Amino acid sequence: MGRDKAFLEIGGKTLFEKVLEAFSENFSRIVLVGDREDRFTNFNMPIFADIFPGSSLGGLYTGLYYAETDYIFVSSCDLPYPSSRVIRYVSLLTGGCDAVVPKLSHGYEPLFAAYAKSCLSPIKRMLEERNYCVYDLYPMINVKDVTEEELESVVESPYSFINLNTPAEYEAVKGKDYA
Repeated sequence: MGRDKAFLEIGGKTLFEKVLEAFSENFSRIVLVGDREDRFTNFNMPIFADIFPGSSLGGLYTGLYYAETDYIFVSSCDLPYPSSRVIRYVSLLTGGCDAVVPKLSHGYEPLFAAYAKSCLSPIKRMLEERNYCVYDLYPMINVKDVTEEELESVVESPYSFINLNTPAEYEAVKGKDYA
């Protein structure tokens, strides 16, 4: 993207503020994981530097490591339309599995999903082996897939799972209200 995606604006709010708002509707404790503490000091939340820096899997490990609960819900910061209702629904499905992950027609949404602390050991093993692919975790754990059909009654917008990775993707949604 060439700049910090968390601070791109859509509809007068940064992407980070949109994710934070959706999380605040569902959770009393929210933490930020990453090596950007100086950019987020105004948000009054715990910030943890990655234990294994450089990948989303490392961020997931850090979040689980510092979690005060058996499960955490994770999100990347590049979602322009994160769904509070999806967060709530996926979180209700935890228990009896290691992860609850939306599985859409294009595949899994590993960074808008719930994970249990039981994932710590396999993730650590992967990171120590320099395997940073979240998808490679799934055969090692018990994953509950949440299908598109299941989510149809929950999702407020068909754009709830869009993430922004390029300036062109950002320009395509900037100024539009898909929520």
